[in-house]
Amino acid sequence: MEDPKRRIDELTEILKKANEQYYLHDAPELSDYEYDRLMEELRGLEEAMPLLARPDSPTRRVGGEAQRQFSPVQHRVPVISLDNSYSLEALSEFHQRTEKALDGAAVRYVVEPKIDGLSVVLQYDRGRLVRGATRGDGAVGEDITANLRTLKSIPQEIPFQGELDVRGEVYIPKKDFVELNRRQERLGGQIFANPRNAAAGSLRQMDPAVTASRPLDIFVFNVQYVEGRSFQTHLESLDFLREQGFHMVEHVPCGSLQEVLAQCGVWETRRPGLDYDIDGLVVKVDDLAQRERLGYKVKSPRWAIAYKFKAEEAETLVRDIVVQVGRTGAVTPKAVFTPVPLAGSVITYATLHNEDFIREKELRIGDRVIIHKAGEVIPELVRVLKEKRTGAEREFRMPTHCPSCGAALQRLEGEAVLRCPNHQECPAQNARGLIHFVSREAMDIDGLGGSLVERLMEEGLLSSPADLYHLTKEELQVLEGLGERSAEKLVQAIAASKEREPDRLLFGLGIPLVGSKAARLLCTRFGSLRALERATAEELTAIDEIGQKIAESVTDWFARPANQALLRELEEAGFDLERRQSDEVVRKEAFADKTFVLTGTLERYTRDQAAALITGFGGKTSGSVSRKTDYVLAGAAAGSKLSKAQELGVRVISEAEFEEMLQS
Repeated sequence: MEDPKRRIDELTEILKKANEQYYLHDAPELSDYEYDRLMEELRGLEEAMPLLARPDSPTRRVGGEAQRQFSPVQHRVPVISLDNSYSLEALSEFHQRTEKALDGAAVRYVVEPKIDGLSVVLQYDRGRLVRGATRGDGAVGEDITANLRTLKSIPQEIPFQGELDVRGEVYIPKKDFVELNRRQERLGGQIFANPRNAAAGSLRQMDPAVTASRPLDIFVFNVQYVEGRSFQTHLESLDFLREQGFHMVEHVPCGSLQEVLAQCGVWETRRPGLDYDIDGLVVKVDDLAQRERLGYKVKSPRWAIAYKFKAEEAETLVRDIVVQVGRTGAVTPKAVFTPVPLAGSVITYATLHNEDFIREKELRIGDRVIIHKAGEVIPELVRVLKEKRTGAEREFRMPTHCPSCGAALQRLEGEAVLRCPNHQECPAQNARGLIHFVSREAMDIDGLGGSLVERLMEEGLLSSPADLYHLTKEELQVLEGLGERSAEKLVQAIAASKEREPDRLLFGLGIPLVGSKAARLLCTRFGSLRALERATAEELTAIDEIGQKIAESVTDWFARPANQALLRELEEAGFDLERRQSDEVVRKEAFADKTFVLTGTLERYTRDQAAALITGFGGKTSGSVSRKTDYVLAGAAAGSKLSKAQELGVRVISEAEFEEMLQS
C-alpha cells in the first residue's frame, strides 16, 4: 500500500459516517457484511502500524483497559432533578404558578418524553468528547468515559469547537432488552428486572468491553453549558444539538396549557408502541429568560415539571396456575399467561401470593384478566374479566403435598401460605436457598447467578452453601460458557465472600422470617453467629423489633442437627463464626430515632441496602406511611406510599438528599 496513513484516515471517516447514518438517521448506507469487512481492514492496519492509529478510531469504541474504580467528576452545572405530578390538575396548578410568577405573561412550553434510563453528562472540548459522567448526586458524578465511548450513537467529534456539556439519557430498546435477558440466562449471568436497571448496570461495568456488549443507546435533551454561544429558547438549543449530530429526544412545542394537556393523552396512546420505555413526560418553559426569572427551589427548577403516567395495563389469558416452592418452604401459586407485551417486557406469569388471594379475586384457569407492573417492575394481576367467561374456566385448588419432595404441606396458625416442612431434603427449597445465599444482599458473590447455581447442582458440584468453598477453577472452567479466566474470577469471588459481615452470612442462611434488617439487629446485639447460637428465645425477644415468631424461628434453626453440621462445614471452609459484627450502631443526628419508609426504585442502592444504612445510623424503617413517619425516601416509579406521604404532609426526600444525610 503506497500511503497507509491516507487509507486509515479514509476508512475511519467511512466507518464514522456509517455509524452516524445507522444510529442517528436510521438510514444505513453499508450492509453488515461490508461494514465488518472495512472494520477488519482498519483494525489490521492499526495493528501493523499502531503509531498511525487515530484517537477517534471506530475500533477504539469497543473494549479498552478496565478501570480500577470510577473517579468523581464535579459537574460544571448542577444536574437537577424535577418535581413530579400525577394528574392533569397538578399540571394546571403548575401552569397557574408559572403565570403568576411571571406576572401573567404568556408562557410557551416544550413537551418531551421522560426516558426511563440513566442520566449522563457528556463534555466536549474543541469538538472532541473528553469526558462522560453519571448524574450522581447532581453535583458530583462518576467518570464513565471509557464506557460511554462504546456507544456508537454518541459522537466522538462534533462541529462546535468551544466547550460544551450536554445531558442525555442512556437506555436499552425494548426488543434488545428481551434478547439481553435471554442471553444472560443462557450464560448464567444477572437477569435484569427492567431496561433501566440493565442500562445503569451496563454503564457501571469496570471493563468497557462488557458495556460494549450491551445494546445501549442514548437520547440527548439538554445543553448544560456552552462556551461563547447563547440561545433565547430551549427549542433553539435543541436545534443546535441536532446540528452537532446528537441522537435527539423527540419534543413537541406547545403554545398553551391546553396543548400540553392534549399531549398527555397523545403520549399515553403512543407509549405501548414505542421501542423505549418512558414513564411520563417532561414539561419545560421554552423561553430561557423566563426560566431565569422563575429560578430554582432547593432541589428542582420552578420552570419544569414531570408528568408521570399511571401504570400500563394489558389484557391476557390465564392458561394455567402452577405452584412454586420457595427457599423457606412457602408454596406460592403462580399464574401462567398467554405472553403479552407490557411496559418494556413480555409478561408470561405473575405470582398469586396465596390461596386466599385467588379466592378474593375469584380467579379461575381460563379467565381473561387485566395485569400491570407494580412499581413499573413486578407483574401483578389487577382484576378478573368475569364478563368474558365462556363456561370452560376451571377452579384451582392448592396441592396437599409438596410438588418437589412429596411432603405433606402445612398451614401455620396466623399465616396465609402453605409450607413444605421438609427444609433439609426438599430439592426446590435447597436450590432457592443456594440462590439466596449467593445473592447481592447476602454473600454477594459476583458472577454466580441463579442459572449457574442450578447448573452446578445438576452437575453434582453443589448441594449446600459449604460446597461453594470447595469448588475449583478446574471444575468450573469445563462448564459451557465459563472459560479459564471467568472460572478463576469466580473462585476468587467465592473466597472473598468469607470476609462478609456476620449479618450478611446470617441473612444468607435463609432462616425463616429473618430478613436483612432482623439479621443486622441480631448480630449487632449478640456480636457473632456463635453467640447468637447460644441465645434463648427470651433474650432474642428482648431486642426491639424482634418478636416471638422470629425468636422461635432462630432458636429452632440453630437447634437442628443438619444446620449445626452446616455451620461446622462453613468453619472448616474458612469462616470465622466467632467474628464480631462491626462497631455498634454509629448514631447520626440526621437518622437517630427517625422512621423512614422506602418506596420506588433507587438508582444506587437496593431497598435492603438503604434500610441497612438507615438502621446502621440509628434510624428505623417501616413498611407503611403514617403521621409518625419522619421521611419517605422515594425512588423512580414511587407509588401509593408517595401519594400517602404527600397527603399527610410527611417529608419526601430524593436519593440525592438521602446521600447528603449520609455524608452529614
